[in-house]
Amino acid sequence: MISLIAFLLVALAGPLYKYGIVELGTAFAGFKFGVYTGIAALVLFALQVILKRKTITIGSAVIAVVCSAIAIIVPISMMSKAKDVPPIHDISTDLVNPPSFVAIAPLRADAPNPVEYAGIEVAEQQREAYPELKTLTYSQSQPELVKATEQAINNLGWELVNTDADKGIIEATDTTVWFGFKDDVVVRVTDNGSERLVDIRSKSRVGGSDLGKNAARIHALMDELDGVLNK
Repeated sequence: MISLIAFLLVALAGPLYKYGIVELGTAFAGFKFGVYTGIAALVLFALQVILKRKTITIGSAVIAVVCSAIAIIVPISMMSKAKDVPPIHDISTDLVNPPSFVAIAPLRADAPNPVEYAGIEVAEQQREAYPELKTLTYSQSQPELVKATEQAINNLGWELVNTDADKGIIEATDTTVWFGFKDDVVVRVTDNGSERLVDIRSKSRVGGSDLGKNAARIHALMDELDGVLNK
């Protein structure tokens, strides 16, 4: 029973926040108490094994261990990930002149994280953590790249918010499954002589650290765009 409570404290934290039932701080508190409860459940289970072994069934043992393990491992793995990445939430392939949000800007009006780029401090942290994220170059025309980017975004299941073919701007929003966090993406396609430059920026609306999600999202879009162009 205790192991099930531990599991629910962790598993329901996301949906309860996603549907506006609890605040984010309360949801994360559920994570913390889920870990404590999971540890307590394992300790009690171990005592039961030692003192009342005959009363334990295989089914109850499996449920107790699995539920407790999930309640402990998931939050701890997230905390470990947070230590491995910088505490930033705005990632761009162009750190000098990041693409600007246009149509998405008013959608972020009430978001804790402002639409503006945070500046040199964030850029330095990103450069150290994700040195591979740089401006992409293509030989295709701007219209071809805009169309391919739209297709890549649709393939990834993101919400296409805006396309300005004349300016080479594409904007989209990716909503995470568990917590329903909305992270915004803007792609900028510009001419540079005989080649086109493609820059991608991904920014979270909520949270200090993104646990590496925005960098992973840019990588995903890069891979999907290459896949579309190489068909």
